[in-house]
Amino acid sequence: MAAGAFPILSLLLALPFAGAAGCLLLARGGGARALAIAAAGATLLAALAAVGLFDPARGDFQLLEERLWIPGIGVHYRVGVDGLSLFFLPTTALLFAAAIVAGARAPRPAPGFHYALLLLLEGATLGVFCALDTLLFFVFWEFALLPLYFLIGLWGLGAAGRAAAARYFLIMLAGGVPLLFALLLLAAASGLGFDLPALLALAPDALPRGVQLAVFLLLLIGLGVKVPFVPLHTWLPSLALGAPATVTALLVGLKLGAYGLLRLALPLSPLVARELHWLLAGLGTLAILYGAVAALAQSNLRGALAYGSVSHVGLAVLGLASFSVAGVQGTVLLLLGFALATGGSFLLLAALQRRLGGSDLARLSGLRRRMPRLAGLLLLFGLAGMGMPGTSGFPAEFLILVAALPAHSGAALAALFGLVVAAAAFLAPYRSAFFGPLRPGPADEADDLTRREFAVALLFALLLVGFGLWPSWLLEAIRPAAELWVARLS
Repeated sequence: MAAGAFPILSLLLALPFAGAAGCLLLARGGGARALAIAAAGATLLAALAAVGLFDPARGDFQLLEERLWIPGIGVHYRVGVDGLSLFFLPTTALLFAAAIVAGARAPRPAPGFHYALLLLLEGATLGVFCALDTLLFFVFWEFALLPLYFLIGLWGLGAAGRAAAARYFLIMLAGGVPLLFALLLLAAASGLGFDLPALLALAPDALPRGVQLAVFLLLLIGLGVKVPFVPLHTWLPSLALGAPATVTALLVGLKLGAYGLLRLALPLSPLVARELHWLLAGLGTLAILYGAVAALAQSNLRGALAYGSVSHVGLAVLGLASFSVAGVQGTVLLLLGFALATGGSFLLLAALQRRLGGSDLARLSGLRRRMPRLAGLLLLFGLAGMGMPGTSGFPAEFLILVAALPAHSGAALAALFGLVVAAAAFLAPYRSAFFGPLRPGPADEADDLTRREFAVALLFALLLVGFGLWPSWLLEAIRPAAELWVARLS
């Protein structure tokens, strides 16, 4: 860190952890919720301050901070951001703040514990985006499992929630083994330890091909579990139906697995990544097609949206496989918009579940008559996910497809077909739930979104439209880092 520079990233990481400690000390739900909102709001302000301090004309890491952490093995507390990671900070902070503000007022049991877990998860997620020491990255990556296990198991839907928590925890824990092996192998083979900027500065052929192949495949498996790649997605169905909808919004909306591919897997093994470009394109295309077809078969709105997320993250992987600036720009923009669109959709489904007790399509019909605000905003979020012009999804998907066509023509054409199927997979259940006759039952007396819920969802909608109509400033801020990323893989 430069002399006199303010440690904004350390403050950003400390705020949610400090808020979590405070929430644990408060027994009353109202006090814990107020403290959680304050901590999440302060974290959002710190993330915006980091954006303000960032120089978009530079492609290197900025806002750097470094302290020796574990001297015996050379592990450092080393944090920083570049154009590829910067905008995930305010997006993450906004999504967590929205989940707390728009969620239930005092989740039972133990509301203080619930809010503390949410803030711990926020701190770990932000740490993944800031970490510039590979072992520190792994620590944040694995630490996020602990709050997720309790959030899903204690506040999920009964036995289904407990089963989903156990399944998710064990699968992700197993996925951490190849991830850790890859980082240890890379540290030993390079002689640079866990210093991520130094590892990225290595010449592409500095490491033997065999080492790069092992690192690439181990990272592909370890990160692919959370992407998720098919067939490593088996935790998703139970999570989508058993976890609290607000937790699902955070977990499905923020694609840490795809970010891990962007930050670690491809640039740390550049020779093998280019040789196996067909594998990346194939995995991305398979995810697009499988997610779209599986979403069509769902009988629950949450399940349909969860499988739709698999389809969209497949498109992000296809963008990375193009190894082009446009593909990287489109991927980052897609992931940012995806966090808002899918995260906002699940927050709306959480509001729907609080009113009706579920989101099974067999029980839903004609809801737009009672919930016009919810119906309209959910449609907008779905259209953004489909890449409708005027939303952030359009420039993102356009850039990815333009970049993928020269490099992987067949995969790009298959992706276009998959996106059409994915659009049908959203529109069909949406029409079934919100149009047609209003069925007697809880929907007859259901209220529309409250002012608080509507304000949160409207903010998401405005950001999606703003990024769709004026994407140039965001794309230009991403460009310098994207050019360095592509140059390493050229």
